[in-house]
Amino acid sequence: MRLVTYEIEHKKGLGVISRDGEWIYPLRSLDMDYKTMQELIEGISESEKQLLEYASGQDPYKVKGAVPMKEALLLAPIPHPVQDVICLGINYMAHAEESARYKKEAFGGERPFAVYFSKRVNRATGTGEEIPGHRDLVQDLDYEAELAVIIGKEAKNVPAAEVRNYIFGYTVINDVSARTLQTHHKQWYFGKSLDGFLPMGPCITTAEELPYPPRLSIQSRVNGQLRQDSNTECMIFDIDHIVSELSAGMTLKAGTIISTGTPAGVGMGFDPPRFLNPGDIVECSIEGIGTLVNRVSES
Repeated sequence: MRLVTYEIEHKKGLGVISRDGEWIYPLRSLDMDYKTMQELIEGISESEKQLLEYASGQDPYKVKGAVPMKEALLLAPIPHPVQDVICLGINYMAHAEESARYKKEAFGGERPFAVYFSKRVNRATGTGEEIPGHRDLVQDLDYEAELAVIIGKEAKNVPAAEVRNYIFGYTVINDVSARTLQTHHKQWYFGKSLDGFLPMGPCITTAEELPYPPRLSIQSRVNGQLRQDSNTECMIFDIDHIVSELSAGMTLKAGTIISTGTPAGVGMGFDPPRFLNPGDIVECSIEGIGTLVNRVSES
């Protein structure tokens, strides 16, 4: 099933998307009183999951308060993450190579250890919202389509073989990046964390909805032009490795978001680079989840 945080007539709510993708069924109409997606992730029971799965297949005219998808404003599924997002750098080999070319660094072809960094998020950006250009600071705005994993329960010292039991679901993230700030500061935190730099959505697809490990087509387009085109099975470090390694040294709380890296085809990977300009439309798509669409603001 696919879960959303949405707004209609200035009222926010949580909902499950109908199987045909045309309707949102409000959770409150199913007697679920979760106020936020974070509360739902922390508290939902197996019986409630089964009820939502059942409800998603019902006739919309028999579901109280059903909302036509086209009339709702989709917000980021988790608008206010409780912690910084954990991200992986250079987790697709072809992206590692294009990154090395851009930074004029030697590339040895070996990645024995995962590269982790964090991304500060005051508020995640929903599909349809603008990405701020921060033109006073940023000359080279870039996009990165990524599969994000959402932890469903507290994870500590999780063996790789058991990781799948700790995953609540998946969403699409655009890891918007300011390349000059990245390179100037010799680390990635500032250049990845400006306000509005975490578009997320359009929904959360729950773990049981997709095969494990997820082998999903991942793409990005800028103004309709295909830029990234890969598959999540091409990750260097897979989800089992990532969650198991992180949980060996830190406790991953329910609702933790882990963005698993981006494939080749980002703006800095072209010669000359193709960075984002005001007015550009960026689409990040992952099979089984959906398409996250954002326009770059004029300022």
